[in-house]
Amino acid sequence: MASTQASLLLQKQLKDLCKNPVDGFSAGLVDDCNIFEWSVTIIGPPDTLYDGGYFNAIMTFPHNYPNSPPTVRFISEMWHPNVYPDGRVCISILHAPGEDPNGYELASERWTPVHTVESIVLSIISMLSSPNDESPANIEAAKEWRERRDDFKKKVSRIVRRSQEML
Repeated sequence: MASTQASLLLQKQLKDLCKNPVDGFSAGLVDDCNIFEWSVTIIGPPDTLYDGGYFNAIMTFPHNYPNSPPTVRFISEMWHPNVYPDGRVCISILHAPGEDPNGYELASERWTPVHTVESIVLSIISMLSSPNDESPANIEAAKEWRERRDDFKKKVSRIVRRSQEML
């Protein structure tokens, strides 16, 4: 039953995004037969280090969505304190609901079923604009962001340029 409800909700969200596209990203299914796996392209936000880049990610939804959050993994190269080296995005709203066992996040900052594909991607775009180096997923990127900002900027600039060349 949960799988059917999740499927219907995801179909509705996909239809809404197709009818009313949102600036900054596009989304669709990886495979037309699987509503639980989406392909997302995020355009690097203006006036940020990622400005003009095209970053592809896969969003995978659990069968009990929206009660549990999806996972988001960049398949494009990404250098960011809140993105694990394997591309997985680490932001509060993608963490399971409830209290944080590590005590870093308030329950109100974590996943709630009111989130949509749109709100998730907009949160990721916001993350690109404002890295959180206090609770990093990529320790090396966070260290470089804090201690060697010019090196960080150069690395991101190369990644943005390569993403544009892939078009």
